[in-house]
Amino acid sequence: MIRPAFTEVGIFLIPFAAYALFLIASRSGLLVQASWPLHVIARLAIGAMLLVIASFILLAHFSIGSTNSTYVPAHVENGKFVPGVAK
Repeated sequence: MIRPAFTEVGIFLIPFAAYALFLIASRSGLLVQASWPLHVIARLAIGAMLLVIASFILLAHFSIGSTNSTYVPAHVENGKFVPGVAK
């Protein structure tokens, strides 16, 4: 369960990393306080939240099985391993 949490944190940090790369490329000073005004941080946070919400929507939409399907988990049958399958 920790991997999806790290994935969402990573998705949230994408706009901030992109802005940091922009500051590095433009030689504006990455650690200068004037490069990170409050309105820029607010816009980056809003964009990050939109990305996270979009990822949740896509995850909910594409992670489900087919309609009227049942997942049979992996198990051992007659001494042989049978992988999980959606029926």
